Amino acid sequence: MDTVLEIIKITLPSLVVFGTVYVLMKHFFEEQQKIRFFKNQEKRQQAALPVQLTAYERLSLFCERISIPTMILRIKQPDMQARVLQIGLMMAVQQEYEHNITQQVYVSDNLWKIIQFAKEDILNTINIVAENVDPNASAEAYTNALFTYLEQQEIHPTEKALIAIKKEASVLFR
Repeated sequence: MDTVLEIIKITLPSLVVFGTVYVLMKHFFEEQQKIRFFKNQEKRQQAALPVQLTAYERLSLFCERISIPTMILRIKQPDMQARVLQIGLMMAVQQEYEHNITQQVYVSDNLWKIIQFAKEDILNTINIVAENVDPNASAEAYTNALFTYLEQQEIHPTEKALIAIKKEASVLFR
């Protein structure tokens, strides 16, 4: 009986020490794993930051390139008809969009929807104004009608998109 008691006296403290060490080591390794996870996540974010900034820059450039005044300066030719200018503007918007479509991977879904809305709004503006201008009229008449329509708008769709781009990009630096 005394030997059993002696074995219990030795075994019980050993089990308590073993259990305590086990719990402490488990907690230590879990904390180390969390630290490694956060360090890896931080490295990934640092690697992605330049790519995201480039995406915001490209989308800003996209908005500038599809703004109606900018496109008119690029596309309008002397002696051009309204219908030809309309088609040229629509093609320019579509080409710019296709050129920048991959940027959606690097921005939020909401921002991409705003970019798409801006593109669609530009196309709608081009078509709405074209409905009120004779297709055989001069490109100058169509241009004047476009500018008159744009002056009536509170804020241009590309300006809305640019504001959203700036807002989302600024979050990266907080």
